[in-house]
Amino acid sequence: MLFIVSLLKASVAAGESGPVVMLSGEADLASARELSDLLTAQLAGGVQRLMVDLSGLRFADSASVRALVLAGKTLRERGGALVLARPQRAVARVLELMGVDQLLVVQGSAGQGPGSEAAQAGRGPSEA
Repeated sequence: MLFIVSLLKASVAAGESGPVVMLSGEADLASARELSDLLTAQLAGGVQRLMVDLSGLRFADSASVRALVLAGKTLRERGGALVLARPQRAVARVLELMGVDQLLVVQGSAGQGPGSEAAQAGRGPSEA
């Protein structure tokens, strides 16, 4: 018997400019569909901006990063943006190696508070 155990935990809260999805644990092939479904549900309401807080995410593979990129593409097509906030160093490195930091806005790092200068500066395609 095959058991797939997801190590990804996710929650959604209302933010000032749209929903905030908080991810923690590990996002991999076993949880990619779950992540994609969660992001799709948030986009279904017609939001213009979606923030994904990655500060609790220890690992992300290409399948989970793909779900984030596709959600970002959907938002870009409607004039909005997907913001990836405060990724841990390992996740930030994966985003950088895959070129995602050139496609989506990546703000701050897990070691920075939300009010820090670097967290507010962000990086993204319009600022590169």
